[in-house]
Amino acid sequence: MTDPRHGSGAGVKERTETREREPTLYQVVLLNDDYSTMEFVIQVLEEVFQKSPAEAYRIMIQVHVNGRGVAGVYTYEIAETKADKVTSMAHEAGFPLRATVEEA
Repeated sequence: MTDPRHGSGAGVKERTETREREPTLYQVVLLNDDYSTMEFVIQVLEEVFQKSPAEAYRIMIQVHVNGRGVAGVYTYEIAETKADKVTSMAHEAGFPLRATVEEA
């Protein structure tokens, strides 16, 4: 039976569908240089990116051998903040270590 208060029932009912989109992720990449010590790079990875000593060592070797290594993947604002922290730590310690932010 159709309810007379709602018409004949032949109307089109719109369905509102909300889609949640994941934010775009960005990777923080450490770049190799000839002056930053391996110990300093490990320290940065442990302090800024909360890596375990073993993981920090693995990434440091990757930076050393390949010239670059991914320190972490984050939303844009967090990635930028971490890259800036790397730059400021390196500057304070007298090293030219650089970090870039790239879309993952």
